[in-house]
Amino acid sequence: MAIGNLKDVESGEITYGLEDLEEPLMNGKVVSCSSGEETDGEGEDSSNGSIGMVLLSTAVAVCGSFEFGSCVGYSAPVQSAISEDLNLSLPEYSMFGSILTIGAMLGAVTSGRTADFIGRKGAMRMSALLCIMGWLAIFFSTEAFSLDIGRLFTGYGIGVFSYVVPIFIAEIAPKNLRGGLTTLNQLMIVVGASTAFLLGSVITWRSLALTGILPCICLLLGLFIVPESPRWLAKVGREKEFQVALQKLRGNGTDISREAVEIQVNLEALRALPKARMVDLFQPKYIRSMIIGVALMVFQQFGGINGIGFYASETFAAAGPSLAKIGTIAYACIQVPITVAGAMLIDKSGRRPLIMVSATGTFIGCSMAGASFFLKASPSVQSPLFFFFLTFPLLHNCS
Repeated sequence: MAIGNLKDVESGEITYGLEDLEEPLMNGKVVSCSSGEETDGEGEDSSNGSIGMVLLSTAVAVCGSFEFGSCVGYSAPVQSAISEDLNLSLPEYSMFGSILTIGAMLGAVTSGRTADFIGRKGAMRMSALLCIMGWLAIFFSTEAFSLDIGRLFTGYGIGVFSYVVPIFIAEIAPKNLRGGLTTLNQLMIVVGASTAFLLGSVITWRSLALTGILPCICLLLGLFIVPESPRWLAKVGREKEFQVALQKLRGNGTDISREAVEIQVNLEALRALPKARMVDLFQPKYIRSMIIGVALMVFQQFGGINGIGFYASETFAAAGPSLAKIGTIAYACIQVPITVAGAMLIDKSGRRPLIMVSATGTFIGCSMAGASFFLKASPSVQSPLFFFFLTFPLLHNCS
């Protein structure tokens, strides 16, 4: 088998959409590994076995995604309460909000080696424990320093989650479900953030910190039940555990021999490839693709989504004190359906058209919000109109 024909989810070559979840799990015909003949038997293809353990493992893993969203959404609804209780200045609270991204950056940089060294489950356990430590530090905080330390810990934890959760799901899922299940990662991030927005509007900031511990506890308990990634076990040479984990994921009555061979061949092909270096990215044949990919990520962040998300409540409060809670709740309710719509459209409409539509909408929305702030002092600009303008960038940034 040529190396160029091998496909690997980690390199982004395998793409599946939510519609893959609608495909039948049992095909009418399968091909025998030994004779290549088609038969009408059931359960002979390893992708057609029981998916109960796969779904359970995915549900456990996306607790990390939910935790990611909870951390991101925490600072927005509690800004005024924390600043008042702990007597924080605006720069001090800004540090508390933004230090999460510093921790996440560090976690993301080290996540690959961490997940390869201690395994996917080990990396998720470590991240959950760091997040619990961070939330407890925030809960017991009496001054800015402990708040920042707790926020840094949670940031590092979600930085690791951002890598290991989608990788774990992709490695345990059969091919016909892989795309649909991996989209749950992004969906649960948004659900977690929306939940933090909603809960933060009705409970205290210390209580909200405790709710951030719950997904971590569910994750830690669930990891005792679900198997490790078979792909990682094969990668580190734990052959017996690899077979057991794959069999557990596909069901006891399923023939896993073909899938096991495919994983082993794929890993051998990857090992045969020359070791990549950072300087290889700057070769002429890669430079255009690298510039486009990096520019998309950089400009996405410079669009201000984190600034809006971290301080949404106070941004709405600038339109009027009565709009702070209403705007925060509206922001939370908008995110989930738009994320679902985006996931459904991405394979049908393509990436480029969606990026162009989203960028155009964000530009228009942010321009309207900026104009509304500029005209705020004018008596002709009423609060409802200002609220309408302010909702626009939030709507399109959610998309």
